[in-house]
Amino acid sequence: MRDKFDLITIGAGSGGIAASRRAAAHGARVLIIEGSRLGGTCVIRGCVPKKLMAYAAGFSDALREAAAFGWRGIDAEFDMGHWASAKAAEIDRLEGIYRQMLAGSKVEVVEGWAKLVGPGTVEVDGRRFSAPRVLLATGGTPSRDAIPGLDEAMTSNEILDLRELPETLLVIGGGYIACEFASIMAGLGVRVTQAYRDVLPLRGFDNDLRRRLADAFEARGIALAPGVAFESLRRRDGGFELLRVDGSVLSAAAVLNATGRRPNIAGLGLDAVGVELDDKGAVRVDVDSRSSVDGIWAIGDLTNRRNLTPVAIAEGRAFADSEFGPSSPGRPAARVDHRLVAAAVFTEPPIATVGLTEAQACTLGPTDVYEAEFRPMKTAFAGGQQRTYMKLVVDGLDDRVLGAHMIGTDAPEIVQSLSVALTCGARKQDFDRTIAVHPTAAEEFVLMREPARSTR
Repeated sequence: MRDKFDLITIGAGSGGIAASRRAAAHGARVLIIEGSRLGGTCVIRGCVPKKLMAYAAGFSDALREAAAFGWRGIDAEFDMGHWASAKAAEIDRLEGIYRQMLAGSKVEVVEGWAKLVGPGTVEVDGRRFSAPRVLLATGGTPSRDAIPGLDEAMTSNEILDLRELPETLLVIGGGYIACEFASIMAGLGVRVTQAYRDVLPLRGFDNDLRRRLADAFEARGIALAPGVAFESLRRRDGGFELLRVDGSVLSAAAVLNATGRRPNIAGLGLDAVGVELDDKGAVRVDVDSRSSVDGIWAIGDLTNRRNLTPVAIAEGRAFADSEFGPSSPGRPAARVDHRLVAAAVFTEPPIATVGLTEAQACTLGPTDVYEAEFRPMKTAFAGGQQRTYMKLVVDGLDDRVLGAHMIGTDAPEIVQSLSVALTCGARKQDFDRTIAVHPTAAEEFVLMREPARSTR
C-alpha cells in the first residue's frame, strides 16, 4: 500500500464511508482508517440492530391483537439468544457489503487506531500516511461519568449484545436512546423503570408529543420516575441501586446508562495539531465542515450539529463534492441545510417530527396550530386504547407549514414523506387541496380544517 493519498478519512461509519466513496468517484486516491468494524455506530451497534430489536418487541402487541382478528392457537415465547445470533449474522452480512462497496470504489482500507501527528499526517500502528486533506468522522460514544458508579451500567452498545433478558431493568435517561430501549425491553417482557431529571421525556421535542409518550409508556406498564436528579449508582447483591438527590432509591437487576453521548475524540491527537473544540468536546467547524486547522475537516456526531446518520452522510458527500467535484478545489459545490431535518424515535408508539415545535414557532411570530387525535382503526377493532396524535404548526402570517409532528403507528414513514413537502415550502392551503387516501391514518394530515388554537 502506498503512503500518500488525496484524502485520508478517519472513521468508517456511515458518514466517513459516504464521503470516501464520493471522493473516490471524483477520481481521488482515498484511504479510510477504522479501529473497530466497518459500518460504524449506526450499522454495528446503533440504528440497525436497535431497529431489529424494536421489530422483535413489536410482535408482542401484534400477537395480542391477532386474536381479536380471528387468529387462534397462538402461543409464542421470545428467545433472546436466537435473536442475538440472527442479529450478529445480519451485522456480519452488512459489514461485508460495506467492505465490498469500498473495494468496488477503490477506497483503500487500513484497520487500526489513527492519530494525527502533524499537518496532513496520520499514524496507525507506527506507520505514517499523508494527504493534503484529512476528514475526521469518528462519531460519538456513550457518556459514562454523569454520576459515580455509572460506568458499571450497560450502555446502548452492550444491551444490543444481550443473550438473556433481565427480569427488571432500570433505564437512566430521558432522551431518545433511553426511551427507545425502555419501550423495546418492555415489549420483550422486561419490567422497566425509566428515571430522568426532567418532568417529561424527550427534551427538545414538541411538548404534546412528550406528554402523550409518557402516558403511553405508563399504559404499557413502564414505571416512570421523573423530576429528580441522580446522586450515584451502586451495585448490590442481585442488581443495582440508583440513589437520587431526594433520598429515594430505585432498584433493578440490570441498568442501562442512556444519559447521553459525547464526541469520540479520544486518541486522535487533536490537541497536538491545534484542532479547536467547543465546550462539549465537539470539533468546531464552519458551514463547509472545515475545522480550525487548514486541511482538516470533520463531519457527523463528532461536530455535534444534528447527530443523525443521514445528516453525517449528507455532510460527507457535500465535503467530497466541494473538494473533489467539478467546482473544486475549495469552492463549495454543496452545503447541508441543518435547519429542517426530520427525526424519528422508534418507541411504541413511535414518534416522528420535522420542523419547528409549537413553542419554537410561537416565539417567532403569529402561529396557528392544527391537531387531530383518534384511535386507529386496527387498534380500536382489537379493543386497544392506544391513540394517534398529529399536529401541524403553521405560520400565522403567510400560511407556511413550519412543523409536522406525530405520535402513533407508522409515524416515521408518514413524516418522512411530509418532510419533502416542508422542504419545498408547502403552505397549509397545499395540504387542504390535497385529496386524502382513505382509509389511512396519514389522511388526517390533509383533513385538518380549523386551527385548534392560534397565537397572535
